[in-house]
Amino acid sequence: MIKHLRYKMKVALSSAYKQVQPLVMNFQGEIKARDPFYTRKVVFVMGATGTGKSRLAIDLATRFPAEVINSDKMQVYKGLNIVTNKVTEEECQSVPHHLMSFVDPDSDFTATDFQNHTSMALQSIYSQGRIPIIAGGSNSFIDALVNDNPEFQLMYDCCFLWVDVSSPVLQSFVSERVDRMVRAGLVEELRNMYDPEADNNRGIRRAIGVSEMDQYFRAEATADDQTRTGLMEAGIAKIKENTCTLAQRQLQKIRRLNSLWNRSMHRIDATEVFLKQGKPEAYEVWERLVAGPSTTIVGQFLFDEQPMGFPVSPDTTIPSIISAPVPMAAVAAATH
Repeated sequence: MIKHLRYKMKVALSSAYKQVQPLVMNFQGEIKARDPFYTRKVVFVMGATGTGKSRLAIDLATRFPAEVINSDKMQVYKGLNIVTNKVTEEECQSVPHHLMSFVDPDSDFTATDFQNHTSMALQSIYSQGRIPIIAGGSNSFIDALVNDNPEFQLMYDCCFLWVDVSSPVLQSFVSERVDRMVRAGLVEELRNMYDPEADNNRGIRRAIGVSEMDQYFRAEATADDQTRTGLMEAGIAKIKENTCTLAQRQLQKIRRLNSLWNRSMHRIDATEVFLKQGKPEAYEVWERLVAGPSTTIVGQFLFDEQPMGFPVSPDTTIPSIISAPVPMAAVAAATH
């Protein structure tokens, strides 16, 4: 049935695609044209907030001819770069990012909007002979794209990387990350967009941090120092609490999706990386446990070297044809 539907779609789309000959790279580094109707491949990097999704996506995009499509529902909006924890220009390492900071902050960007814009981004990436890596924490967007979109199911072959970190370790990291965000200017950023009459259930104002700091900003101009300090500390504590709650919800969603996708999803345990943060061996651990195995999985997925779903050990060797990792000093200090 699927083959029949795919054939019908090929016929229906033939006029639109007949000029397109996507370029692909094989393991010998050769670039060649393929039949435009082959099942196109998409890599997904998933995980709870703070587990290192963006770092891994960028790492992979420096090793393969790839571009990143953002699937974080708050990072699509313009503004609040610190609050929504967007990667910086330096952290991007010149890797093109799509669906990032392009939506009006007061509008609502839906799962349908995500599917439509992702479809356009995919075509743009494929037209350049490159590989799409979809990365972000909004699993409802991924669910809608992969499970509720028949056209996507017919056209694309997917590989899912799930970056996982044990909950106690992740919660500690999230708390520290919020403190870093505060030092980087989170409160000032929120103050600049604060509007007591705004609807915090719409657009970018749904981001964690906006509602949590509302009481502080309402009292900031009139309260005494002690009261202001207490309200600020309470707001920051609530940001940490709600971020940890979000991480747990995301994890539950990923586990459900994992039960659906089964052999297509690969769990990458990054707990050790977080335990080594700040130590000299942190980068080596990241490479050995996260970046290296992920590179191997993606390489085998793209070039059909081995059926998907094989177990990956921490000692998996990266194929020699894959370029060596680019130093990531810019991202080592801040895992996204």
